[in-house]
Amino acid sequence: MLRTAVLAASSDHRVRRFVSTSPVTHGVVNRFVAGEDVSAGVGVAGRLCEAGLRVSLDVLGEDAIDRQRAYESAVTYRDLLRALADAGLTPATEVSLKLSSFGQAFDAPLARELAFGVCQAARDAGTCVTVDMEDHTTTDAILTTVAELRREFDETGSVVQAYLRRTEADCHDLAVAGGRVRLCKGAYAEPSSVAFTRQTEVAASYARCLAILMAGRGYPMVATHDPALVELAGRLAGAVAGGTADLVQPDPGGPRPRSFEYQMLFGVRPGEQRRLAGAGEVVRVYVPCGREWYSYLMRRLAERPANLLFFLRALRSSR
Repeated sequence: MLRTAVLAASSDHRVRRFVSTSPVTHGVVNRFVAGEDVSAGVGVAGRLCEAGLRVSLDVLGEDAIDRQRAYESAVTYRDLLRALADAGLTPATEVSLKLSSFGQAFDAPLARELAFGVCQAARDAGTCVTVDMEDHTTTDAILTTVAELRREFDETGSVVQAYLRRTEADCHDLAVAGGRVRLCKGAYAEPSSVAFTRQTEVAASYARCLAILMAGRGYPMVATHDPALVELAGRLAGAVAGGTADLVQPDPGGPRPRSFEYQMLFGVRPGEQRRLAGAGEVVRVYVPCGREWYSYLMRRLAERPANLLFFLRALRSSR
């Protein structure tokens, strides 16, 4: 109920105006968003890399409404990639993008063309792209485009959302040699006909999907802050590497993977990010930047009660 209410607020113009203009919310926004321009994102990426972390930078701005906005989004990504290369932050920093920011909703061929250009710019910069997932109505179109991108840029990553009922099957399809797959829980308001709605069900689905990816031939990217799932990922990886796993059913088609990475959001459990990195794990921080930060912030608040409590405390302390 609370999660649904927060997600509903993402489309409420009155709430948006308050959060966007109130000085008391700036600290909350700054905790989860690097800044409103590319240079701010590059600066945060540099500091995280110095701390031994890897980074995935996302320029916020989904749902382009016309071709001009789509082209502008692609130019911004190419500028970002040049800036990252010039700063010496590749390959430790990659980029994440949403196809809706390239106009997929109204011109799918254009979105593919622009995504191909950004993938080429990423390769030229010595890094790669991960294509984010969006609401369930776009899943097939996104996975189709990712498959097309991977024919030329096989380093391109895909994303699956554990709360969707279809995701176990998608994981079987995506856990192929060279496949980089980010597994997250999911952050959109979805109907129960296509998604698990109880947190216990989502966590159980995540664990099943994680076992599939760990037993596959690709490179799992474990995007979670859930301590139990973080610990499970370590156990599964250790069992697979040791060849003793009764926790997973290995893929009979090829060798078992030996590597994976954790992914966590900028501003969420930073101490845990550094602890894992200090223990020798690969940890990538998902860092958003850009002016279109409001919807992103609402999804982050909805994902974890602790995030929402942090936000409400900030508001209460301002009275």
